[in-house]
Amino acid sequence: MENRPVGTRQARELLRVAFGPSVVALGIIAAVVLLQLLIANSDMTGALGAIASMWLGVHLVPISIGGSELGVMPLLPMLAMVWGTARSTAGATSPQGSWFVTRWVVASALGGPLLIAAISLAVIHDAASVLTKLQTPDALRAFGCVLAVHAVGAVIGVGSRIGRRVLADSPLPDWLPDAFRAAAAGVLALVGLSGVVVAGSLIVHWATMDDLYGVTNSVFGQFSLTLLAALYIPNVLVGAAAVAVGSSAHIGLATFSAFTVFGGDIPALPVLAAVPTPPLGPVWVALLIVAAASGVALGQQSARKPLPLVPAIGKLLVAAALAALVMALLGYAGGGRLGNFGPVGVDQATFGPAVFLWFAGIGALTVAMTGGIARRVKAPKPAPDPEPEPESEPDADEPEPREDQEPVAAELVAEGPDVEPEIEEAEEFEEPEAADLDLPPAPAEPPGVFTDTPADPIADPSADPFEDPEEHFVADNDGDPDPTTGRAPDGDD
Repeated sequence: MENRPVGTRQARELLRVAFGPSVVALGIIAAVVLLQLLIANSDMTGALGAIASMWLGVHLVPISIGGSELGVMPLLPMLAMVWGTARSTAGATSPQGSWFVTRWVVASALGGPLLIAAISLAVIHDAASVLTKLQTPDALRAFGCVLAVHAVGAVIGVGSRIGRRVLADSPLPDWLPDAFRAAAAGVLALVGLSGVVVAGSLIVHWATMDDLYGVTNSVFGQFSLTLLAALYIPNVLVGAAAVAVGSSAHIGLATFSAFTVFGGDIPALPVLAAVPTPPLGPVWVALLIVAAASGVALGQQSARKPLPLVPAIGKLLVAAALAALVMALLGYAGGGRLGNFGPVGVDQATFGPAVFLWFAGIGALTVAMTGGIARRVKAPKPAPDPEPEPESEPDADEPEPREDQEPVAAELVAEGPDVEPEIEEAEEFEEPEAADLDLPPAPAEPPGVFTDTPADPIADPSADPFEDPEEHFVADNDGDPDPTTGRAPDGDD
């Protein structure tokens, strides 16, 4: 951790943001120009003018030499400048920093390159007085191109740090970052698959590429030609993407599409050996598969977080529109006028709409098939109040308990040791009426007190249910002697 004061540390970061990427680009360009001049045994008269012109060319500013305009600038250095600006601004921006510091970071990212652009225009204007073939570019266009390149990088860098915080405080939908991610996936898939097609075409047209290398016999010349071809690879990929989505690309009078090819003169650049030659074979129709696969990639990214129908469609359409806008901007930046060959680039009238249609159509189908549309969950209905259960009526087949049978006596009957399993037959025994028995009335018992003697003979576990109760009856004359014999009954003394 640095021990410098906060103001000094922030000043260093702002200087790095303002001049870091531009100074690195100037160093690389100066090394290449000086090496070329040394190999060519030339003096250093126009070195500064060449360095300034190439720095503006990195920002897609057209260069005019000897009355011929070089408007088709390579996209690779421009993309590297955007990446450098985005990285430097992201490093100087704090996610929780104040808006005052963030505005200074963006202003530094734009102000430094504009200052270098003004110095470059002055250097070129001074060198044009010595080198009559070198012409000063249009100042308004030069400042506009430099401002646009660094503004894109600053927005990407700052947005990667505070983008979510800005969206959280704004009324924009929460799925907007997912739409940006899906658009990036679609663009990368389209450009990457187009690169695979270009690589395969270069292998097929290897003989044509060898003929293009034949324009120079020196090793350093072939190395320079290879380096220049590498810088123009993104331009070729954008043209292949235009052919893949059904649009067209053209180099002067030569026009290329997935359905027809019109031949013409092309520059002696080895990477241009990948362009198809007439007559067009059916293999180029397979380029449409590249567009469909890119739409699938965009749809899969859109379906990562399922949403209801309307938000899911909105996210997909925003992602498709952003991807189409990026490809259209790349197509515009990668085109221009190429001296006597004429205009070079893609058909802007059909390129952007074709990308949008492919991404929106195939992407929507992918979202629907991969579960990107969340099903609407119905709210559960409130449960009705439970109805009171009806009181259970006694079963008609179940015998009602007798009033004179106590529960405790019933338990004793069930647990008695003398009760046999045929106790069910005992239940059929009818209890004799109290009137038939000449027994003294039982004494009244206080309520709530249970006696040890059960009131019911069935409740007595020692009673035999099959014993005849008449054997226990006693008549009034049982103690008198027998009138016939005059003897007393048996058992009496």
